[in-house]
Amino acid sequence: MKQYVVDAFTDTVFKGNPAAVCIMDSWIDDNLMLSITRENNLSETAFAVKENEKYRLRWFTPGGEIDLCGHATLATAFVITNFYEKNIDKIVFDTLSGDLIVYKKGELFELNFPSYNLRSVEITEEIIDAIGVKPLEVFIDRDLVCVLENSELVEKFEPNLEKIRLLDGLLLHITAKADENSEFDCVSRSFAPKLNVAEDPVCGSGHCHLVPLWSDKLGKNEIVAFQASKRTGILYCKLDREKNRVSLSGKAVLFAVSEIFI
Repeated sequence: MKQYVVDAFTDTVFKGNPAAVCIMDSWIDDNLMLSITRENNLSETAFAVKENEKYRLRWFTPGGEIDLCGHATLATAFVITNFYEKNIDKIVFDTLSGDLIVYKKGELFELNFPSYNLRSVEITEEIIDAIGVKPLEVFIDRDLVCVLENSELVEKFEPNLEKIRLLDGLLLHITAKADENSEFDCVSRSFAPKLNVAEDPVCGSGHCHLVPLWSDKLGKNEIVAFQASKRTGILYCKLDREKNRVSLSGKAVLFAVSEIFI
């Protein structure tokens, strides 16, 4: 079976967020998909099968299947448009989060996702202890989001994964407003020890939490987001308030093509 490894939300190899992608003729066993994912040891491996006019898409982390993954969706769209259907500029994915549409616009791939509805929660001693500083605000939906005072705190943060694992939410995102002279609007980092992923280099689903948050705070619907992981990543984001959805656009670059022997 052929497998592609794509760096998403970047145009440079070894940056952005790597995902493995397998486009299959038919589905294989769930346990086999999980075994392949664990063997890859990337934050996500995506499996897709074309069913009528859509591609059914599933995402696996080393800790199991998840309901939404932005960078692996972008990587899958990159593989399909470069190796399987080169003349299309729109792909509809059937996923656990409903139909997701990806548009190819030049070098950019635009993904449209449902946004999360954050609610404010108490700043507990456990949160302060886990992140080492008292956040300005804390919010939760699927994931926990901690707003810090400045971008330097985000960039220099050293995670204690065992303490983060005990917090509410599937992932932890720490975020801050970008510096005044920055080309970006916000800065963030994402951690997922519950999914056996220490730090997600660029988290698309995380920005379905962060974009509504920063859109409200900054009074603008278009957000340029910087993920301050070691690999770094850039996301061009837009909030559709009426439909409660987020558009995430980014580039991708191919790292490797391989064959899996089963």
